[in-house]
Amino acid sequence: MGGNIRGRGAPNALVALVRRPALRSLTGGRRGAFTALTLASYPALLAAAVWPLPATFAVLVPLSYAAEAALPGRAAGALSRAHLGATVRFLSRETAVVVLLARLDAGPPWWFAAFAAGLFLFHGVRAVQTWLSEHVDRRHNQLPAVTRNIDLPALRIPPPPRALLTWRGAKLLYLDALAVVPAAAGATVGLGWTGVAGAAAALAIEVASVVALLAHARRARHLGDRRRVLAAVDDWVAAYRPEVVMYFSGPVTAAYQATMWLGTLERITPRTLVVLRERSLATALGATTLPVVCVPSSVDLMNFRALDGVRVALFPANVGNNIHMLRVPGVRSVFIGHGDSDKEASFNPYTKVYDEVWVAGPAGRDRYLRAQVGVRDEAVEEVGRPQLAAVRRTSPYAEGAAPYRTVLYAPTWEGWSDDLFHSSLAAMGPAIVRALLGRPVRVIYKPHPLTGHRSQAARTAHRKIMALLQENTAMPHLVVSGREPSLYECFNEADVLFSDISSVVSDFVASGKPYVVANVAGLPEDRFRERYPAAGAAYLLGPDLAELPDILRRLDAKGEDDMAAARRALRAYLLGADHQDPLARFEEAVRRAAARAEDRARSLGLGALAPVVRE
Repeated sequence: MGGNIRGRGAPNALVALVRRPALRSLTGGRRGAFTALTLASYPALLAAAVWPLPATFAVLVPLSYAAEAALPGRAAGALSRAHLGATVRFLSRETAVVVLLARLDAGPPWWFAAFAAGLFLFHGVRAVQTWLSEHVDRRHNQLPAVTRNIDLPALRIPPPPRALLTWRGAKLLYLDALAVVPAAAGATVGLGWTGVAGAAAALAIEVASVVALLAHARRARHLGDRRRVLAAVDDWVAAYRPEVVMYFSGPVTAAYQATMWLGTLERITPRTLVVLRERSLATALGATTLPVVCVPSSVDLMNFRALDGVRVALFPANVGNNIHMLRVPGVRSVFIGHGDSDKEASFNPYTKVYDEVWVAGPAGRDRYLRAQVGVRDEAVEEVGRPQLAAVRRTSPYAEGAAPYRTVLYAPTWEGWSDDLFHSSLAAMGPAIVRALLGRPVRVIYKPHPLTGHRSQAARTAHRKIMALLQENTAMPHLVVSGREPSLYECFNEADVLFSDISSVVSDFVASGKPYVVANVAGLPEDRFRERYPAAGAAYLLGPDLAELPDILRRLDAKGEDDMAAARRALRAYLLGADHQDPLARFEEAVRRAAARAEDRARSLGLGALAPVVRE
């Protein structure tokens, strides 16, 4: 009786231990507490088994499972590197329950033998199930070509067994609870058979999943034929006969750069194909009706004969993998970028490798001329910004549909180095938002998708702004951290923009509404506007926000503010003259590039461009 009382106190002692402030500070707060609790539970189980203290053991078992489930991923990784991985930890718990049953001599010997054998077989079948699930997963997720919006009946790709592919490896270890928990609970009353039944149930579940995976592996075995998969995709693309390719490579965080062009390319007449290079981009890319092909291997891409008929290749980003498309003879390479701005990315020297460089308006042309990075003036073509056709020159407040003005704060990200002073987020962001919250306005905060990618200061400022907006409930403030609403939808909601030197500013000029640009470096006003033409019609805000009261006063005045005329003039310079149909203007540029590709192909003796169709 006394032993059991001491046993009941053990879990409480463990919890009290991890709650001690000294331990929490040494191990990193709550994460460290769960790590300590997890590690402490296993020797405690073994001690309770050897003693033996069956009641204490029965209490410790669910506690150890709970601690294991709550263990942070980073801590679990650290334990694995220290050779204390999940399998070792679960085996320790199973060993402890076997020791407990042996010490208590609970039930007939064959129950004990069956229980131990069941646990042993459980791990053997789990290894088989994990190998099979990884094999099937590779068949589906590591194909030499990944597609979207493309029907490949010749491949007969069976739907993957999601549940079986998700539950594998360490996750399956929790099935041993079917044996361990009943064995621990029934040890004191001689119900050893409950542990045997639980082990049989866990083993049966594993065997059933192995059988299901074997059947699926048989149905999907043809997906392991690399040539067959590539041939099927190649044939589909050849039959589609794409005239235009949008080619994109980069990390998942950069997928927005290609996504912004999807709506435009869906609406032009020339048949368009999206070609990606990283598997992760196939799912990260935004929704589209265009056919999408992802070919990770450069060798496979260079042997993808269906691209022989492409006339124009559009590149939204400057990356090394572009070389594999640039080398295709007869294709007109066009850099379209992912937004015109005065940042260095908009006059990257890499851009000179393309046949053509498309910019929105005269400002883009002048930008390359001033930079002298090797881009020939005759290679630059002004095509407008077709995406901006949906940007309105009014707002719900201006139309009387909202009782309050809306301010959009859309800072750019911190960039790759600290000396660019492009982002206001870390230096000014929380102060800007705090000042706006002191006025009767609604704030929409839409940070750049890469915010905090490199800078801890930017991440901290971002969290402060989130907290400020969540705490202030006087207005329906909005934080846009995902794709929806889109940037242009935010433009249409806003009466004024607060932003940085980026394509956001250039695009917002299309609305004709006032905008404020952060002068993070505190440059003299004339020098700032000369260096960044997109700020030519902006209200400038220094790092101490001293100009903010005057800016807000001028924006509150009735009628047009005093920068309205300058914005109209700047709109034509940045984005080109207003066009009756911006999409038609862009499509015409595509057709001109295609015609030049045909002319060059004939001059090189390549003949008419046409894809190779397999017999």
